[in-house]
Amino acid sequence: MTQTNAVHLKDSLRNVGLQQKGQRAALLLELEGLEAEAQQAAAQGDLGKAGRGILKILDCERRVSGLGPQVLQLIKPRP
Repeated sequence: MTQTNAVHLKDSLRNVGLQQKGQRAALLLELEGLEAEAQQAAAQGDLGKAGRGILKILDCERRVSGLGPQVLQLIKPRP
């Protein structure tokens, strides 16, 4: 790998990392709001709304866990 390619790869990874940190922070904020809504719905006895909230929480948690460097994104074919 040439030095230019290494620098480009490093910059690309840094940009992806910053984007993922922003996405992760946004998802964590969304999680907090969803959790509060689900707790409030459960406290009011609206079990359907609480259940839907829990499903949204699980989906959000799945998306948070999927963030991070993916091995296939790091492997580049040689020209």
